[in-house]
Amino acid sequence: MPYVAQTQHIDRVRGAIEGRLPAPAGAPDAQRLVSSWQRSYEQYRLDPGSVIGPRVLTSAELREVQGKEEAFLRASGQCLTRLHEMIRVADYCVMLTDAHGVTIDYRIDRDRRSHFKHAGLYIGSCWSEQEEGTCAVANVLTDLAPIIVHKIDHFRAAFTTLTCSASPIFAPTGELIGVLDASAVTSPDNRDSQRLVYQLVRQSAALIEDGYLLNQTAQHWVLFGHQSRNFVEAQPEVLIAFDECGNIAASNRRAQECIAGLRGPRHIDEIFDTSALHLHDVARSDTIVPLRLRASGAVLHARIREPLRRSSRATQATVSATRVDSGGTGHHAHANADAYARRDLGALGRFLRSRDARIAHNAEVALRIAGKRLPILILGETGVGKEVFAHALHDAGSRRARPFVAVNCGAIPESLIESELFGYAPGAFTGARTRGARGKIALAHTGTLFLDEIGDMPLSLQTRLLRVLAEGEVMPLGGDTPVRVDIDVICATHRDLSRMVADGAFREDLYYRLSGATLQMPPLRERADVLDVVQEVFEEEAQVAGHALTLDPRLAGRLCGFAWPGNIRQLRNVLRYACAVCDSARVELRHLSPDIASVLAPGDAAIPSLANVGDERARIVDALARHQWHPNAAAQALGMSRATLYRRIAKLGIVGPHRS
Repeated sequence: MPYVAQTQHIDRVRGAIEGRLPAPAGAPDAQRLVSSWQRSYEQYRLDPGSVIGPRVLTSAELREVQGKEEAFLRASGQCLTRLHEMIRVADYCVMLTDAHGVTIDYRIDRDRRSHFKHAGLYIGSCWSEQEEGTCAVANVLTDLAPIIVHKIDHFRAAFTTLTCSASPIFAPTGELIGVLDASAVTSPDNRDSQRLVYQLVRQSAALIEDGYLLNQTAQHWVLFGHQSRNFVEAQPEVLIAFDECGNIAASNRRAQECIAGLRGPRHIDEIFDTSALHLHDVARSDTIVPLRLRASGAVLHARIREPLRRSSRATQATVSATRVDSGGTGHHAHANADAYARRDLGALGRFLRSRDARIAHNAEVALRIAGKRLPILILGETGVGKEVFAHALHDAGSRRARPFVAVNCGAIPESLIESELFGYAPGAFTGARTRGARGKIALAHTGTLFLDEIGDMPLSLQTRLLRVLAEGEVMPLGGDTPVRVDIDVICATHRDLSRMVADGAFREDLYYRLSGATLQMPPLRERADVLDVVQEVFEEEAQVAGHALTLDPRLAGRLCGFAWPGNIRQLRNVLRYACAVCDSARVELRHLSPDIASVLAPGDAAIPSLANVGDERARIVDALARHQWHPNAAAQALGMSRATLYRRIAKLGIVGPHRS
């Protein structure tokens, strides 16, 4: 039940909006709350007397959203647990939402779960202002600032029992990636009782930002700094990531607040006086050194971390050998090999070394066209890793130290995508921030803009995007002065854009503008290196789980034979679950979720071995491809009957291109 009578709450909200009654007494953000009430009532037409809980996503919808936030979830998990441990005694839950207000992770005491769920505090719940009106998460999403929304500060009567403290979480590029929220169903009436929780939420949000920065810059050198030498190891305040050449790639919020000039492209030597030492040597010696800031002369004590992920000389030599063995001979082939060996390939290196010829070919083509100002279109089913490939391409190019801004055109409501992409001028619409906002295109300036699910972009916005690509400038919504932008563009979609063009659902001129180079990512079920993918994903998830785990060879064989309709994203979720619930040193079939375990349960057929399943699958797919997927010819080439071939195809989950 609401904390106050519905009619009393309705009168209070309307009175504050109309100016007849005062704003929430004692609230430091009273004007923000009243502005939010006004938007909720006048713009979104919400009912302040409603006692219905928030919209909650289905399990499938939630998995789809979580799959797109893997890096964010990985960086935030420990901080959520730590915050909940500090405030659970006061009966709080902790929620993490994405940039659209969807709860993608939470921490709640198991015996209190139904109590919080009844109040709407549940994983998958949606807290945008458009749907739920004034609440802590919605206000942070709108104003990009922390806030306490205490009991009757909420717009809807359903939430007037709640007290919520929330803080924004920003990516190194400055874009909002999520909101951290701590909420209680019962609490004292005095708003001041929330001050301690509010400060803990803000501190935890900053820690999550730092964790996300470190996760995103694992291929960079990172400076950890503090004014006191004693806290450099224990609790560094300043984080600055820079590349091999010293170009600053990212920095945390605290660093930007206390060191001038970090928000723009800078070299590390412009920030610190490094004339007496070499930062790479400092990293290798693992020592703490005093660094003098050029701007102020102040001293910052720091240590340097070497890149956690980068191509070694041996890796680069392997890539070079692969390029030569693939058929190139003479001076030209050796020149290409030398060029690859000199480049820091980063994550793209593993694609180049893939045992699937299509993946390796895509990576080689991508590497050749990187930096050529050629737009790239990546095609493939949902979950095949299009964004991962695009990020690897960005990291291997000359703009790797510049922003990589990803936009999912299918995940943003059509009413918001224009302001998300192009930004807006001050006062462009009701509820707009007073200083306006930069769009994702402007945030990607000097870097790479990745437009995922470009096929879902409304036709009306396709015209505006075409103008940006043609003229190199973007006009904010409601603005009158264009902003120059210099971006590389990578797009991805699971749709057939050429057919959409023929049907009039996608602009033909934009299609040709975006498809300067088109790369097709094969589904996981058709890849010859499926075994490598299974092992790689398992190792990553086992490491995140924090346990020394091995994968049962018999289970690995069954995983390789599964069709994986959700591709790598589905595989990752399956293995993440298995690693999380595993109660032994080996992950086995019993650790999978029931829906997957039932499909992979042993039958009468022999279990494929870990050593042979990948080779057998690759051999069959290769034979089918060489004979245009005609089963008779492929079976004859493989030395087996047509019936046996059909059984192997079904067992290994092989699906032809005409059915994908």
